[in-house]
Amino acid sequence: MHIGMVGLGRMGGNMAERLRAGGIEVTGYDANPQNSEVATIAELAAALPQPNRTVWVMVPAGRPTEAVLDELATVLDAGDIVIEGGNSHFEADQANAAKLAERGIRYVDVGVSGGVWGRENGYGLMAGGAPEDIEALMPVFDALRPEGPREEGFVHVGPVGAGHYAKMVHNGIEYGLMQAYAEGYELLEARDDLVPDVAPVFKAWQRGTVVRSWLLDLMIRAIEEDPGLDDISDWVDDSGEGRWTIEEAINNAVPLPVISAALFARFSSRQPSSPAMKAVAALRKQFGGHATKAAAGAKAAAGA
Repeated sequence: MHIGMVGLGRMGGNMAERLRAGGIEVTGYDANPQNSEVATIAELAAALPQPNRTVWVMVPAGRPTEAVLDELATVLDAGDIVIEGGNSHFEADQANAAKLAERGIRYVDVGVSGGVWGRENGYGLMAGGAPEDIEALMPVFDALRPEGPREEGFVHVGPVGAGHYAKMVHNGIEYGLMQAYAEGYELLEARDDLVPDVAPVFKAWQRGTVVRSWLLDLMIRAIEEDPGLDDISDWVDDSGEGRWTIEEAINNAVPLPVISAALFARFSSRQPSSPAMKAVAALRKQFGGHATKAAAGAKAAAGA
């Protein structure tokens, strides 16, 4: 089997290598000429055997993805398949599929989990699309997923949009898990009189405990490489799926207190100081006479 890959960054490039190792021939295109094997998307399409060509798209969600799909629509033919493997919103998948369907081009959305470790360990795959399209692509999915039972690393979730919907929920859960490990880390660090070294505690949780996981393994790796995490800022970004998960929860009246709190914790990390917490401190002073601390700027001015 021979497929095209658009986007050869950290994920797409590693996926292409894993596909090749699994016996799938890959021709790759990237906007960065240094990474690209062909000069244009048109050349990519021309390099693939016809009929029923397959092109996997691994570029950022939103306009970058839409621009690639628009270009693919002009160089692919009826019966070809486009796999959208980024983190697009599931409703965007449905719109994109409808647009390509006007030209007879088939569309499959795949949520991909595995990060930079996927090349070695395999990728968890969540696919949305027509059953016949999924079946035709199984050699590709089998090459990418982890070794072991297929159902433990791949799922055909449902129609177009379902794969990215499942990945959205997956990432929402990931937010909550990461926040729980992070809060436990901070509490252990706070009692350095009792727990002088947090890393061995986390390491002891890797076997036999109910909180063991790959995320725990990665947390241990991080604190062993940078004890105290002194070399990293506490500013935490979010890529969108957490917000979308909470929006869906609101739309369906599903309570998500843990995932919501994890997302809001990321927002608080981006504030040099918290206006809300300043307001709480001011209110405590007003009603109870509780002590407050001067802001850094105010202390400097007082010292002058």
